[in-house]
Amino acid sequence: MAMIALEDALAAYARTVRPLPAVERPTIEACGQVLAAAAHAQTDLPRFDQSALDGYCFATGDLAGASAADPVRLPIVQTIAASGHASRPVLKPGTAARIFTGAMLPIGADAMQAQERAQRDGDALLFAKPFPSGRNIRRQAEELTRGTVLADAGQRIGPGLLASLVNAEVATVRVHRPPRIRVFVTGDEIRPAGSALKPGEIHDANGPLISALLRSQGVETPPPVHLGDDPAAVRAALETALAEADLVITAGGASVGDKDFLPAAAESLGVQRVFWKVAQKPAKPLFFGVREDADGRQRLMMALPGNPGAVLISMVLHVRLVLDHLAGLQRPDLGWTRGVLDHPVERDDERARLVRMRLRRDENGVARLNPLPRQDSHMLSNLGRADVLVWVEAGTDPVPAGAALRWIALPE
Repeated sequence: MAMIALEDALAAYARTVRPLPAVERPTIEACGQVLAAAAHAQTDLPRFDQSALDGYCFATGDLAGASAADPVRLPIVQTIAASGHASRPVLKPGTAARIFTGAMLPIGADAMQAQERAQRDGDALLFAKPFPSGRNIRRQAEELTRGTVLADAGQRIGPGLLASLVNAEVATVRVHRPPRIRVFVTGDEIRPAGSALKPGEIHDANGPLISALLRSQGVETPPPVHLGDDPAAVRAALETALAEADLVITAGGASVGDKDFLPAAAESLGVQRVFWKVAQKPAKPLFFGVREDADGRQRLMMALPGNPGAVLISMVLHVRLVLDHLAGLQRPDLGWTRGVLDHPVERDDERARLVRMRLRRDENGVARLNPLPRQDSHMLSNLGRADVLVWVEAGTDPVPAGAALRWIALPE
C-alpha cells in the first residue's frame, strides 16, 4: 500500500472533518472555544461620555475671556465618583466639579483638566487662558457602537477577546461544543506507570503523553483505557467508543503485524479509511478514518503507532489539526516557521523526518536549530531538552549546516 505524502495527509483533515455542533454558553465560561456565530457588542463603548483622568471638569465656554492678567475663577462645588448615580449629574454654569477616572461627565461640562495640571486657589480652579473643548474626555461610542462585530465565526476566544466580549456586555456566545474523545492504549506488554513489571513488560508512556498533549490544547478526556491483544475485545471496545465519541484515538496496533488489529477493526465497524501510512518518520503507520452515521454525526478514528516518539509526532501534527477542525477554527494552522540549522542533519530517502531539536536565538534574533541525539521512535529521553519539531524533507544527502528548515514549537 502506497504511503500518502505528509503534506497531503495534513491537507486531508480540512476536506474531511466537520466542526462540531454549536451550543450557547455563558461568555465567561467560553475561553478556549471557537465562535460558531459572530459576536456583536450589546452596548456602546464607552457607554456614556466620561472622564479620562482624575481631575476637574467644567464648561470651556466659561473660560473664553481668561488671561494671565484677568484669570477666571471656577468654584469646585461637587465631587463626581465613578458610580452611585441615579441619573447623569448636572454641572451648574460657572462652576467646576472634582471628577475621577471613568466617571460620567456631567451635563454642562465639555472638558476636564488633570489634577496634576490644575491650578487651585482654595476651593476654586484658576485659569489664565481659554481651554479647548473635548480635552481629556472619552466620548460615548468612540470605541464602538452597539451592534459592532467584535469577533467572527471561526475565531477562538482567548483571554483578550473574552475580556472584550464581557466589556461589551455580551452575556452568551454560540460556540462549537467540546469534542468527546476516547483514548485506548493497546498491547499485552503495557502496564500502568508505577506498577511492578514482569520480564518483557513496559510501563505505559503513551497514555500519559496523549492525555497531557490533549490538555495542552484545552481538551479534557476520560483516562486512557488499556486493551490487550485480543481482536474481539479490541473490536468491542472500539464499537462502544465510536457510538459515544466524536474522536477515538488509539496508540499501538496500527501497523501490519500479527497483533495490529486497529485498522481492520475500525473498517469492520463502518469507518471509511481516509489514509493509512504517511511518508513521515516516525509515525509511518498512522491510520485516519471517518464514519458517517445515519443521524448525520461524524465519528473520527485515529490509530497511532505504538512507539512513544511516533505518538508524539502524531499528536503534535495530526491530532492537533483534527481538533482545530472539530472546534470550528476558521483557518487551522500549525504555525510552521523557518530557522537555520547549526549542524548537519541526516535525511530519509523516502519519508519526511520530524526531528526534535533545541532552539536558540542568535544576536540578530534568527532562530538557530540544533538537532538532538536519540531520535528513534521508541526514544523520549530528549524531550526534556527539545523545544521544536523540525521538518526535514526526504532526500539522499544530509541537510548541511546553514540550511533553512521549517519548525513548529513543541507544547511546553
